[in-house]
Amino acid sequence: MVAGARLAIEAGWEVRGSDNPLYPPTSHMVEALGVPVANGYAAANLDWRPDCVILGNALSRGNPEVEAALTRKLHYLSLPEWLKDAVLRTRRPVVIAGTHGKTTTTALAAYLLDASGAEPGFLIGGQPLNFPHSARLGMEEAPFVIEGDEYDTAFFDKRAKFFHYLPEIAVVTSLEFDHADIYPDLDSIIRAFRLMLRQIPHEGRLIVCADDPNALALREHAHCPVESYGFDAAADWRGELAPFSGMPGGCVGLRVHRSGALWGDVTVPMAGRHNLRNALAAIAACAALGMSAADIAHAMPGFQGVKRRMEVFLEARGITFVDDFAHHPTAIRETIAAARQRWPRRKLHVLFEPRSNTAVTNRFQPEMNSAFREADAVWLGPIHRAETIPESQRLDRAAIVRALEQEGVPAAFTDDVGEIVAGLEASVASGDVVLILSNGAFGGIYDRLRKTYER
Repeated sequence: MVAGARLAIEAGWEVRGSDNPLYPPTSHMVEALGVPVANGYAAANLDWRPDCVILGNALSRGNPEVEAALTRKLHYLSLPEWLKDAVLRTRRPVVIAGTHGKTTTTALAAYLLDASGAEPGFLIGGQPLNFPHSARLGMEEAPFVIEGDEYDTAFFDKRAKFFHYLPEIAVVTSLEFDHADIYPDLDSIIRAFRLMLRQIPHEGRLIVCADDPNALALREHAHCPVESYGFDAAADWRGELAPFSGMPGGCVGLRVHRSGALWGDVTVPMAGRHNLRNALAAIAACAALGMSAADIAHAMPGFQGVKRRMEVFLEARGITFVDDFAHHPTAIRETIAAARQRWPRRKLHVLFEPRSNTAVTNRFQPEMNSAFREADAVWLGPIHRAETIPESQRLDRAAIVRALEQEGVPAAFTDDVGEIVAGLEASVASGDVVLILSNGAFGGIYDRLRKTYER
């Protein structure tokens, strides 16, 4: 919604908003918009008679502004609907979809295209560090890179958001079960992706991850040329690790082959095998839009990433504090592996807040029991809105702790964030890394850590 508001401002609209209290980085992004934002929802917030009302997918019947919009017969739309007609029809949409890696891949593709002079527009589901804002209108007829979320569109439109994005090029990074509050099973998610593919024109392109069987299987349902990427030997865009000499710290060498022939060598400024796949996806998309191997290789090392994706937010007393958005067990496992790669031989403490609508449940209990096993110590924080989840369906943090202790990994769970901070202060030493995994505010733990360690 912040990104959509930014695009509307650039397009010349007057914008006002309403929301509940926000936490960083979203609160900072909203402040940077420089538009009036009401704290809370009320029918009076619509008394200025806007030409259209964009309703976010977090809103539902009973919300006073939703009810006012319906009663007054205002022109209301979902954000994806508005984007389709106001932005995407006059541009070349590049839709980055999949369970994992959407935000990083979207930000990287937008950055590479921008470096090439393509003047792309973009909408990124996070705060990219190479751009001042998470969205930009860009030029008409230019590429528009947009994060293609499979979550539902609005209370009046339960289809995935990406149905509205008119993909000319679509990237699918992975396909796993997620969003248990929206989809009953993996098959229903796969079906949503298959339907999205029907919108790609014959002259468009589908780019799928060869390392993910569910993503790769989508090529059988495409009506356009298909390319695959990954580390699999059969991938059209195949990557292999290549430790080039003289690389900056924190970078990884990636040798890229296209259709069996060497395409080029790229220095990727991100740790983790999953991020190398994200780089391959962005490379394939940008090459499809005409960007050369030399230009991509030249631009890649300048990518700075996205806030809350392996972001070092504090360094104090010799300790490195890292923030990441991971909440699905696969993302947790891959992020811990990436931290191991980036900070080898350093003790890794992992803090996790179960917060997403799937992570707070026991739907992934066996996977969660093993997702943290490569950490040196683990703290599990409070379950977000635990009181709304039946105990029989709630994530069993005690089971995760037992599984970790059987592996020799010290672990604990608590509903008291202050207890976690105190426990860290007693156990973390200079040279250690603290990795915080949360897609929310984690009870204000970030500010608590700053106050504790910066004093």
